[in-house]
Amino acid sequence: MNLWFRLIKALFMAMLRKPAQPFDTTVVKMRVWPNDLDLNLHVNNGRYFTMADVGRIDYILRSGVGKVALKHRALPIVAEATAKFRKELRLFERFEIHSRLVGWDDKWSYMEHRFVRKGRVAGVVFMRGFFKGAQGAIKPEDLAEYLGVPSMSPLLPEWVTIWAESCDGLTESIRLEESIAATQEQPVYASHS
Repeated sequence: MNLWFRLIKALFMAMLRKPAQPFDTTVVKMRVWPNDLDLNLHVNNGRYFTMADVGRIDYILRSGVGKVALKHRALPIVAEATAKFRKELRLFERFEIHSRLVGWDDKWSYMEHRFVRKGRVAGVVFMRGFFKGAQGAIKPEDLAEYLGVPSMSPLLPEWVTIWAESCDGLTESIRLEESIAATQEQPVYASHS
C-alpha cells in the first residue's frame, strides 16, 4: 500500500478514534505490502522510518498536539532518527506501530515508535524533533503547557541523553567542516583521494 494511502487512512481513523493523552501510547495497525519489501523480501530498513511517520501523525492528531500546532501554524520537523531492527516483518504480516512521547529537553521532543508483531518488538524508530511555526520553534515546555501537562519532562533514559549528545556532536562536526571549507573556498565534502 502506498504511503499516501496509509497516511490518508491514518488521518481518517484518527478522527474516528478516541482522543489520547500526551503520555499515552497510540497504536496504528498495518500490514506488510509488496512495495514495503527489499531484496531480502522483508520490510526495507528505510520503510520503517516512513511508516513511523504514519504512527507519529496518528499520535499528533489524537493527543491534541495537532490542535496546538494548527493554532501556531507550526509543522512537525524531524531532526534526527535512529532505528533498531530485531525481527523481520515479511509480506502480508500484520503488525502495529506503538507511538509514544518519551520526553523533552530545552530544544527537542523525543518520540519512540515500536513495531510490534505478535506481542514482540520487531523494530524501533526513535526520533527527536520540534514544531516550527511562523514565529520559529515552539519550545517543548511551552507545548507541554498548552497541552495541560507539567512543563518539566519525565526523566529521559540515559541512552537517550547519550544519543542526543552524539547527534549534537555530529552537527558541530559538520558545521566545523563547512566553516573550514568556506575559508579555503572548496566544497564541504571533497573527495579525499
